[in-house]
This record gives sequence, structure tokens and C-alpha cells, in this order.
Amino acid sequence: MPYVAGGVAMVTSGSKKRPESGLEYGAGGSGKQAKQHDRQLHRPSNQPGIVDSESGETDLSTSEGEEDSSWISWFCALRGNELLCKVDEDYIRDDFNLCGLRGQVPHYDHALDMILDDDSSISGEMDGEELIEIEHAAELLYGLIHARFIVTIRGLNAMQAKYKTAEFGRCPRVFCAGQPCLPVGISDTPRNGLVKIFCPKCEDLYLPRCKYQSDMDGAYVGTTFPHLYLMTFPSCKPAKPTQSLIPRVFGFKLHNNSR
Repeated sequence: MPYVAGGVAMVTSGSKKRPESGLEYGAGGSGKQAKQHDRQLHRPSNQPGIVDSESGETDLSTSEGEEDSSWISWFCALRGNELLCKVDEDYIRDDFNLCGLRGQVPHYDHALDMILDDDSSISGEMDGEELIEIEHAAELLYGLIHARFIVTIRGLNAMQAKYKTAEFGRCPRVFCAGQPCLPVGISDTPRNGLVKIFCPKCEDLYLPRCKYQSDMDGAYVGTTFPHLYLMTFPSCKPAKPTQSLIPRVFGFKLHNNSR
């Protein structure tokens, strides 16, 4: 079932994949289009329950525990968006925080209204293609706002909660012993690189282990966040690994000139 804003379906009925939008996510300026996220684009229903006419059982998965059905909560809960936190609505409503984004995002006003669950500007007369473009514009706008929010005190605290539970993933390096990582972008410009994870222990970059996360635009996190985070919370910065691989042949260490 598609995400519905103001009674208007955002994708064609029956689709389970994100539709093509024309927004390309190229890594390192390669211009290649990233794989489409294999995730459902629908918001949880507010109906009290759905009864299966054949089994007589009631599906309460859409009613129990659904306290927040806002667009922001729905978007952050999508598979692959675990690297994002919820941006406070009062932060988004402050025009000062959005300075300069209008020129980077198509359908800016409609996209902002969608993020804030203001459906007044989304007309039922819009065709499906235009609604799809607005949805993708809302995703881009939220990502760029998110990159700004997570370098504020509230944003850093929100990301710290995720870091402590290793929601961003762990370093694949053996000698880092499962060190929790932080997300980072290699560029602050949209469509100029995909998101990576930064290990504060070995200080190297890795690809996210989840294929859905690896399709995220790196500009949604930006280049500043992990370094500012470790400066703000120095106790979270681990000691550098003391072990390293020593190349050996038949038990003998290799000379430096032989490597």
C-alpha cells in the first residue's frame, strides 16, 4: 500500500519498490544510478484493526504501539534509514535553519509541507508522476535538513543514543573488536557520493553492511558530523588499536623491503 498524504496516493497501487524519480545517487561523481530501495512506501494506518474475513483474526499491527504516525517517524522507520534520526519539527519550522535549501530542492514548498504533515498544498488534482517527484523532493529536503540538525546539541544527543546501541553498525576490522561506528558523507553536496561509516578506533572508512543503507546519499549526514561528535563527547573516542597483522612466512617475519 503506498504512502498517502491528504488522501492522495504517492505511488501507483500495488508497487512495493520506490518508483523511478530521476534523482541519481552517484558515488564520487560517477553518475551511476544507485539501486532502488526494496522497501514499502506506506505509512501505518490509523484504523483500529483489520479483520481477515477468512480466518476471522484481527491484525492489530497497525494500531498497537503506533503513537506517532507523522511523516518524519514513518520516513525514519523505513528500512535503510536507520542512519537517520528524527529531526525536531520546531527546528524544521525555523526558516533560518533552512536557509539556502530552496535552490537545491525541487518542489520545495510542497516537499516541506509533506514533511510537516501539512497537506493543504497537495492537491488531489496532481497527477501521479508529480506526486512521486514531490515525495522524492521531500526525501532530499529532509536529508539536507538532517545533515544540519545533527551538528546541533539536540541532534548530537539524538545521534549519541543511536551510537551507544551500535545502530550505525560496527567496524569490520578484526583488531577493532566490533567498535561501533558513526555515519559520514564524503561530500556535503547531494548526489556526489554515498554514505560511509567511520570507525573512531582505526579512523578509517567502510561501506555500510546493509545494502539499503549503502544507497543513502552521503549529504544526508555530511562530512562534519563524526568529527564534531567525537570532539563534543571525548569520552566516546576509543583508544587506537594496539594490535596489527605482522606478515610471516614459515614463522619468520618479512623484511620491510620484501613487502
